[in-house]
Amino acid sequence: MPFLQALTGYIAPVFLIASPIISYADQALSMSRKRSSSGFSLDIPLIMLVACVFRVFYWFGAKYDNALLIQAFTNIFMQVILLKVALDHRPLPASRGGEAGTPFAGAQDGLWSIRRPYNFWQWRSPKPYWQFLLYMFITLTVLELIVAPMDSLYPTYWGFLGMVGLSVEATLPIPQMLANYRSKSCKGFRVSLLVSWLLGDAMKMYWFFTSTTEIPWSFKLCGMFQAACDCCLGIQYLIYGDHEPEVIAQQWPYAGTKPHLPRVNSGKSTPTGRMTPMSEKMY
Repeated sequence: MPFLQALTGYIAPVFLIASPIISYADQALSMSRKRSSSGFSLDIPLIMLVACVFRVFYWFGAKYDNALLIQAFTNIFMQVILLKVALDHRPLPASRGGEAGTPFAGAQDGLWSIRRPYNFWQWRSPKPYWQFLLYMFITLTVLELIVAPMDSLYPTYWGFLGMVGLSVEATLPIPQMLANYRSKSCKGFRVSLLVSWLLGDAMKMYWFFTSTTEIPWSFKLCGMFQAACDCCLGIQYLIYGDHEPEVIAQQWPYAGTKPHLPRVNSGKSTPTGRMTPMSEKMY
């Protein structure tokens, strides 16, 4: 056991640092090849970018293991690429794939009645996504410079950053689970990404509880919650598979009645009130 623990102590940090590249490179390449991000939730880059940026600023106070800090930087790099590819290849909003590619699209019609203020992270233009990330980074940088010299307040502040960052990261699988549930399909979500998440969870859990370096309990608790969600995502993949999403036929609001269609004049009115045929030209 001491040998296995020592071996894991060397392998696990390397795997954690490389895991963002291993996990998300195939997803980005798949969307680029298909020229579509249908089935992929844009909330995944949002969650990871917010979580990792908060984790970077959390390090200044907690001074946790350097491998976790490097992993945060690697994750930020990969999530920026993933977000760029997903935004470049979003399907049209009117298509079924467009709904699957937009996070929580149509959620107000189902179990989760969620309406986001100002259509947050559902914008059609790519510019607001990058503006939000830039403003978040600038705000955290300014707060760090202001609060860091305050010895009485700073421990509470970086503890709050860690709690927010790790809690947000723990919710990573949830948007994809909701997207799969609505479409009753996992199409567009790469099985390689799911496998890498599950393997990463197993490696993280073993390393968190056997490492001789400092691993805060907040990492362990959030890691256990995320592992449970990833297992639920795996169950979804077994149940739904990667077939085409279900298309629900549009229903008229009142059964047994014909839809009310607006009356459209096909010609021009004559002085006597009669309508000219559509094909007749008026000179």
